[in-house]
Amino acid sequence: MSAPPSPRQNLLLAALPEENYERLLPDLEPVALPAGWTVYGAGERERHLYFLAAGIVSQFYLTQSGASAEFALTGSEGVIGVASFLGGESTPSQAVVLNTGYAYRLEAELLRSEFAQVGPLQQLLLRYTQALIAQAGQIAVCNRHHYLEQRVCRWMVSCLDRSPSNVLTMTHELIADRLGVRREGITEVAGKLQQAQLIRYRHGRIAVLDRPRLEARTCECYAVVKREYDRLLPNHARAQAS
Repeated sequence: MSAPPSPRQNLLLAALPEENYERLLPDLEPVALPAGWTVYGAGERERHLYFLAAGIVSQFYLTQSGASAEFALTGSEGVIGVASFLGGESTPSQAVVLNTGYAYRLEAELLRSEFAQVGPLQQLLLRYTQALIAQAGQIAVCNRHHYLEQRVCRWMVSCLDRSPSNVLTMTHELIADRLGVRREGITEVAGKLQQAQLIRYRHGRIAVLDRPRLEARTCECYAVVKREYDRLLPNHARAQAS
């Protein structure tokens, strides 16, 4: 069995000064994140923060009719559970593991105590929250104004940014659910991308063959969100370049 990734694989924890990091370290509990696992359901009290060290978590809203729409993707650049330190303790959205990964969770009560000290962790979490809000807002614009192919390409490239390889394990149905569209539309777009030799799709696995050309087909929303994350989070641009 392979060893779990270091907590420092999370870019927020990696950006903490050594003193602050060492103070948190004994209380960081390693947690495996299997694909499909619900980190938090709608309205559920967020008792822990999950600092992702690997994997991808999708945050989305589910309507009474069963339709869904994603507003954020989170990988090792971020944390799940921002409501716990913003004061609300819960949100009407859901957070579900998209790609298998690993996280270090911290009890919300301990986090709030550290947050109240108005130190580096508070500043990092507030800047991360601003980046998360920017992502959610830009996705709302994207869903309203851009073509489906642009949105699919944006979503794939955003997942690639949070993946260690060029292979994404996900079905057309899952992508359709996250984008709030019909599965047939995703199948049509995937067929065009495969014909253009940008991706290869087989049995729920999408291999990206030409990332630069795939990124060129995204709308401006991908670049807008990436610039904001690079601007607000100290290690984000360096991690993306590596």
